[in-house]
Amino acid sequence: MTDASPPIRLAVVGTGAISQIVHVPILVEREDVELVALADTDSLKAETIARRFGVAEVTDSEQVLTRDDLDGVFLCTPNHTHEEMALQALEAGKHVFVERPVATSAAGAARVIQAARAAGRSLAVGLPHRFRPEVVALRSFVDGGELGALYAVRGSWLTRRVPVIRPTWRQDKAASGGGALIDLGVSALDLCLWIVGYPEVGKISCAIHHGDYDVEDAATLMFESVDGVVFSIEVSNRWFAGEDRYYARVMGVEGAGSLPPLQIYKQLGGRPLDVTPRQPRPRGGENAYTNAYRRQIDQFIRGVSGQLDPELPEEQVALMSLIEAAYASAEAGHEVEL
Repeated sequence: MTDASPPIRLAVVGTGAISQIVHVPILVEREDVELVALADTDSLKAETIARRFGVAEVTDSEQVLTRDDLDGVFLCTPNHTHEEMALQALEAGKHVFVERPVATSAAGAARVIQAARAAGRSLAVGLPHRFRPEVVALRSFVDGGELGALYAVRGSWLTRRVPVIRPTWRQDKAASGGGALIDLGVSALDLCLWIVGYPEVGKISCAIHHGDYDVEDAATLMFESVDGVVFSIEVSNRWFAGEDRYYARVMGVEGAGSLPPLQIYKQLGGRPLDVTPRQPRPRGGENAYTNAYRRQIDQFIRGVSGQLDPELPEEQVALMSLIEAAYASAEAGHEVEL
């Protein structure tokens, strides 16, 4: 976008925690963006957030998707609405940033991606871990073959248990699509698979634990890629600790890497040597989570403005196929093939 170009006009649909913490604050401070409106089924909450951040308009969640005066929308709504809302917006010619998952099924993810392709519009899924410098660094070592042939990947995404005073859509399977497996598993799986280039998976085994509600609060997955890399992934929203934790470890025959913090060792001169590159710190002491979102949102805006060619999240179809197979394995009580 040149200095003379008008700002990109956007709306945020859904004013829950992720909107308040990440999307709205980042968008309102950008000079190349005009955050035109907020929308939420709870209009009072939307009006409160609009006043806090100086957003001029609160509007209807459905009408905003097809407005002619908008370039794009951010969808921060319950999981079961993502597919339908994204399709409406894309068919109306809007660029779309949707929180994970892009849809609650592989078929739904494929429909959304095809709609973005047909419309020639940008489609981004909220997976900010891909924009953390330490994750990018570890992937670069894998891409360069510096760890040798890979044989194992471990990962976890654990969040502290928060007492539920009143059940929300997250405890409703019809609205959420599931519990920890789809909520945290999408991030944990994407983290581990993206680092190693999204290999094809042949079979998977999964066990889940149900807590107080209809959805699971923990899941453990084991699967193997067709080229023989074994993955082990653990997710839980009943993590009893002082802080949430995400973790990934990649093991190869010539080296290994893990994060956070980033540590990379290679076998050199007959012994393991620390080859971890130094990592940049987020600006102004900003936390790594928000900073990663800032990087992803910047890439999305550059795509909307024509500075970058739109990249479609094609791998999300494979990811949701893996989630579906994991649920099938847990229900059947045995390993299943994809």
